[in-house]
Amino acid sequence: MHLAYPAVLSALLFSTGLYGVLARRNAILVLMSVELMLNAVNLNLVAFDVWLSRTARDTLHSGQALTLFTIAIAAAEIGIGLAIVLAVHRNRGTADIDRLRDTAEPGDDDPDDDSDDSDGSESARSEPAEKAEATA
Repeated sequence: MHLAYPAVLSALLFSTGLYGVLARRNAILVLMSVELMLNAVNLNLVAFDVWLSRTARDTLHSGQALTLFTIAIAAAEIGIGLAIVLAVHRNRGTADIDRLRDTAEPGDDDPDDDSDDSDGSESARSEPAEKAEATA
């Protein structure tokens, strides 16, 4: 088999994953697109390893070994990423990336805050209590 076939397939998979990362709003779909990009890289590594090992029979298959490391790192990345997405979804109620862009606490250095509190101590005391009741 020619090297062009897996290289073109890898380029198509990577492009699809890149489009998914740039265009999607759901965090889980973005994580799936990142995994698609990693799989495209893995396909490329294995294809080039097989292509280069045809010339020398006694070679270390470093492309395939690197692919195993990439798969292990991707598994850890998806586990941690899903845990973060689930934790954010429990706290905020959504996994929409546009709505999660502002992760600062409400009232912390908010330039649009037009409250007329003279010292702000009452609102500062009530926000942690409201947040504790919302998370309980």
